[in-house]
Amino acid sequence: MLTSAAQALSSRLERMLEAAGAMVLAVLLATVTASVGLRYLAASGLTGADEAASWLLVALVSIGVPLASTAKGLRIDLFETRSSSGCSTDHGRGAARCDEEKEGQALFSARRLTARDVRELVSGTITLFACIVLLSGSGRAALDLGGVSPSLGLSEGLRPAMLSAGAGAAIVAILIRRMAERRMVAFGLMLAIALGLHWAVGAAPPLASLSPSLTLCCLALAAILAGTPLPHAFVAAAYVALAFGAPMPEQAMAAATLSGLSRYLLSAIPLFLLAGALLTASGIAGDLVCFAAALVGHRRAGLGQTVLLTGVLFSGASGSSIANAAFGTAAFMPQLMARGTPPERAGALIAAVSVLDNIIPPSIAFLILAAAADLSTGKLLAGGFVAGLVMAATLALAIHLNRATAAGADRASGAERRRFAVRALPAFGLGIIVVAGIRAGVVAPTEAAALAAVYTLLAAILKRTGFGDIGAAFRQSARETAAILLLIGSAAPFAFLIAVDGLAAQISSAASLLGHNPFLVIAALNLLLLGVGLFLDIGAAILLFAPLTLPVAVSAGIDPIHFGVILVVNLMIGGLTPPVGILVQTVGNASGVPVIALFSASRPYLVALLSALALLSFSAALAACF
Repeated sequence: MLTSAAQALSSRLERMLEAAGAMVLAVLLATVTASVGLRYLAASGLTGADEAASWLLVALVSIGVPLASTAKGLRIDLFETRSSSGCSTDHGRGAARCDEEKEGQALFSARRLTARDVRELVSGTITLFACIVLLSGSGRAALDLGGVSPSLGLSEGLRPAMLSAGAGAAIVAILIRRMAERRMVAFGLMLAIALGLHWAVGAAPPLASLSPSLTLCCLALAAILAGTPLPHAFVAAAYVALAFGAPMPEQAMAAATLSGLSRYLLSAIPLFLLAGALLTASGIAGDLVCFAAALVGHRRAGLGQTVLLTGVLFSGASGSSIANAAFGTAAFMPQLMARGTPPERAGALIAAVSVLDNIIPPSIAFLILAAAADLSTGKLLAGGFVAGLVMAATLALAIHLNRATAAGADRASGAERRRFAVRALPAFGLGIIVVAGIRAGVVAPTEAAALAAVYTLLAAILKRTGFGDIGAAFRQSARETAAILLLIGSAAPFAFLIAVDGLAAQISSAASLLGHNPFLVIAALNLLLLGVGLFLDIGAAILLFAPLTLPVAVSAGIDPIHFGVILVVNLMIGGLTPPVGILVQTVGNASGVPVIALFSASRPYLVALLSALALLSFSAALAACF
């Protein structure tokens, strides 16, 4: 009875948090849209809009902290594969059912304790420890901060107070989840260890014998290997680094986290995610599929080329590789398998094409890079468009040479192509608003994101999309936004401590051994970034390594915009490479295909993308010589 009540309470709490996040996202959309409308129609912006947007981002993340603490999506399990898990899956719901079956195996039950149990114990302890750090640090920062915000007149202490409340709610959510899983003994042990560790780090004198940044990296890597969600791994590692001389108390960590996630430019992320979700919910994405099939579906490996062309077209409207991986799995997997394509080859193709979504504008990765490295967003998006076309060309060649699929359909007539082109016009209109608007300097990235979200919302309403589907798009986008921004915020103190410890200077010094030869420098940086992409999420990797590698590239004469594009391409290729391969994991979770098989089938596309990277790098190094 208690277990059933806890399960119902956990589900109710999750629905309430998602609904609250959707409401905050709606207010953010209304605020930014009103500011854009007043600026263009009345030649005056909405007073305090930038400040209000930053506060709403903090509120969105605070609501999302409990969801992130109990979700599976932000963690990486390097020791389990779909083939060995024994989970039964069905298309589109594989991840959820697998999670339910795993959670049914109660930790500390009568069965023998396994290595997986130990990893869950360590991961859960680190998650609780990170929540305690956020709860304590943000609470202290809320008490210490004085003054009010310039435009809204709100107390500055409210922002850390919201984050502290979110961390407290996360601990409660974990408690309810453990009650539902009959794992209260494990929860009590994890909480006791987390509280003891928090007290010990705060009370112990710092050890100056080890480098704080080296300790930080080792601790974060160990936490990630244990399956800890990435934001919690970063927060926990940054706090434990205090015991090794890191000059950042938990109040300062909370302030750095808030500063990292509450920048106005980041408001574009939830709005672009919302536009992508509404694009799918309204059926406009399906119209893109039909149009792409009419153009190239009849060619050799025609259905594979259709997947690629749809990915290129859909990239200009979503900007999220994970979103497109999920969309491609649902849209193309049944068709590919029905025509005789093995499941692992079909899934590998979909994962490879999804790489383009964070390259071809509008790209969330380029928005993060522009904020982290103070680079021009418009120039980065233009460079991403060129790089995306190069990568698409190499993928098209790989699909053609490897006969990835059979011909998808008969050649479409001219009338059919025109009909499908007309149906796809709403999607092309979205691309014009976003890409052309930003590139021409008519709108800023955040304004373009707001216009894109409003455009797709109106299109969904005109296409008579159900309000339930629209609401689901808002809830999904709010949840994904909270996860992304939480990751960005948690990486801020991580990056600060690495910079303070002089790691950037050490990397620059090591790179100076290569001289100023741009070919050698860019080759070395490519190897470094490809290695980083094996483990780190692209958002965290950009925030951590862009400030370290960009000065090295510039010192060798490489254009910063060119290198910024190459950096994102490097890290996106990591979406196909083991052990993490987030895009492969997404397709595997959605389709039930073993991840190991997907990694193996992805090799031809990985070679194609590495060839595109080599071509882009050679061009950038050659330009630096003139």
